[in-house]
Amino acid sequence: MSSESLRPERLLRTRRRPPSGGWRKLVYTLSGGLVRPQDSKAERHRHELIERIRRPVAAGHFRIAVMSLKGGVGKTTTTIGLGSTLAHQRGDRVIAVDANPDRGTLSEKLRLESPATVRHLLNDRGGIWRYADVRSYTSQAPSRLEVLASDRDPAISEAFNDDDYRAVAQILEQFYSISITDCGTGMLHSAMSAILAMADQIVLVSPVTVDGARSASATLDWLQAHGHQNLAKDAVVVLSAVKNTRRNPVNLEELKGHFAKRCRAVIGIPFDPHLEQGSEVDLDLLRTATRDTYLEVGATIADRFSRRAGA
Repeated sequence: MSSESLRPERLLRTRRRPPSGGWRKLVYTLSGGLVRPQDSKAERHRHELIERIRRPVAAGHFRIAVMSLKGGVGKTTTTIGLGSTLAHQRGDRVIAVDANPDRGTLSEKLRLESPATVRHLLNDRGGIWRYADVRSYTSQAPSRLEVLASDRDPAISEAFNDDDYRAVAQILEQFYSISITDCGTGMLHSAMSAILAMADQIVLVSPVTVDGARSASATLDWLQAHGHQNLAKDAVVVLSAVKNTRRNPVNLEELKGHFAKRCRAVIGIPFDPHLEQGSEVDLDLLRTATRDTYLEVGATIADRFSRRAGA
């Protein structure tokens, strides 16, 4: 074994995490911490995922684009769930940006601290020099994820184009390690060309439905036909159960098998009553299985953090 195996959490008893739940936590608590049962297989796997998520970003900044051709499939919820998971587990800064060309809903998934939008940041970009300057335009969730909102009133919003996205991206890369873009549903709107050109990773969200899966597969076709073969091949597909799928006749394993042949990874987000509400997303209110699945998504994406720019 290499020296890397001699980690503090392995060698120092005081550094070992207490059990997170179940009878192991009960025994640990009743014994005053003197008796610590061995972690379950699920808990060990959870710790491994967290270690992967905490990998340093080798290039200094990593851009994730969350996409879907259909609305109402859980794209924005996936953006918040993934972003919150990364921000909660890491020590650096993570931000989610609403790049919808019309009214976006990203800001509805957390409690707003600032009425400012991405348009305000663009208009004032000449005065952005420090992190504190950017922070006045963002809102922060309990997970530490920051959100840069879009205009909520489509009647007053200006078109968000490719030049706008590049300008915002260049500002954010100076102050954040990871940025997650909540894309619009159209592949041809102006900002999408810049989003795809600058993305390090695509997350393609599909509902567990026939038409939704066809749209997601067609998105991969479009990417491959328009010079984004590497992004399509390396994509992470998230099958989002926005509704209770207990009576869903769609064969989930067949669906996973289809996308597994076309991209790097396929992960199913289970139905969760908290997400079904369509309101603020709080990791603590999610079912354990849902939180663990977001860890899977985060770790899968983090496997690419070690790539250097241009690699």
